[in-house]
Amino acid sequence: MRLLNPTPNNKLSLPVPGADALAASAALRQLIAAEIAAHAGQISFARYMELALYAPRLGYYSGGAAKLGKDGDFTTSPEMSPLFGATLAHVAANLFDQTSANIMEFGAGTGRLAFDILSEYHLAGIPLERYFIVELSGEFRARQEALLKDFAQVTWLPCMPEAFSGVVLGNEVLDAMPVSLAQKTESGWAELGVSLNEEGGFILSAMANHAACDPALVAQIPDAEELPPGYMTEVHPVAAGFIRSVGQMLLAGYNNSGKAGVALWLDYGFPAQEYYLDQRQQGTLMCHYRHHAHPDPFYLPGLQDITAHVDFTAMAQAALDVGLDLLAYTSQAGFLLEAGIGQLLLRTPVDDVHRYLPAANALQKLTSPAEMGELFKVLVMGCGAELAPELLRHDRRHRL
Repeated sequence: MRLLNPTPNNKLSLPVPGADALAASAALRQLIAAEIAAHAGQISFARYMELALYAPRLGYYSGGAAKLGKDGDFTTSPEMSPLFGATLAHVAANLFDQTSANIMEFGAGTGRLAFDILSEYHLAGIPLERYFIVELSGEFRARQEALLKDFAQVTWLPCMPEAFSGVVLGNEVLDAMPVSLAQKTESGWAELGVSLNEEGGFILSAMANHAACDPALVAQIPDAEELPPGYMTEVHPVAAGFIRSVGQMLLAGYNNSGKAGVALWLDYGFPAQEYYLDQRQQGTLMCHYRHHAHPDPFYLPGLQDITAHVDFTAMAQAALDVGLDLLAYTSQAGFLLEAGIGQLLLRTPVDDVHRYLPAANALQKLTSPAEMGELFKVLVMGCGAELAPELLRHDRRHRL
């Protein structure tokens, strides 16, 4: 496999994409450069990230390249094991006596999580009214339609409805939302934007039309004034706004029907006091390309994922702001184990080594503190609902 030579922005040697992929990336670079030119030579980093990920036909999530699994750029929990989806299926089903028997998934990716949940319901004889999917990517929707063609309960929605009562699922959704970048200077905090250098390359620069960073952005950072000059981090107004919108949808559903609404978010991240540490001087922004991780968001736009860890304190506050209850915050390991993923594994006979060992290895990756078990968290919010006591045995809401 040929490797791309390092560049000033990219110190790694990465696999070379094909000619069509390079052409698509070049077209996206031209589109972004044209938008920068149309906005007095600068756009916000959040807008750059939005275009890089979601520009029609060219953005990372709206283009045609494979994203997930061994042939993509990264692997998510549903791609590792059907036990993940089967476990969430039972968590949701145990809430159906409080909510309606409906699930809504945001950012369903390849459709694997939906497939595993629906398969588990079919196996266990658990009734489900509708499985709604809100998906922005045309490519992913096509893959979902092919995978889920045998499940009549599935309905795709073009946008979030005004009201919904049921269980909302979002696995690695919040980390894929555009973030704003802020940097501490000698004179205070400044928001960073994207402009062009003399060679036409993308560079970070302080936003020229802001004398100071929006106080609402800085408010997300604990002890912001104590951090040293030069400290750069991301903040999450888009994800927080999304959480507020989901909260308003659930509250409207509860007010209309009297049935509860619950949202479960599974993602990697930290509470604010662990997020904005002195030693995390460059934030958590990271890019993923062909199972290589690197920090350069300007490398081959449209061909790589750009992501940041989730500030779960900000997400929790957004939920509280619209009137939702915080039902739980815990590690993925604690949540999955208490929800019964180990018991589901035991449905596979131990002496069937060709099936049992891969399933056990996948469970270990999902729950080990050295793998995904501790880095990934579960934030549960809702209205009119309570969780089963076992799901609160490892609750960490006090850390938010």
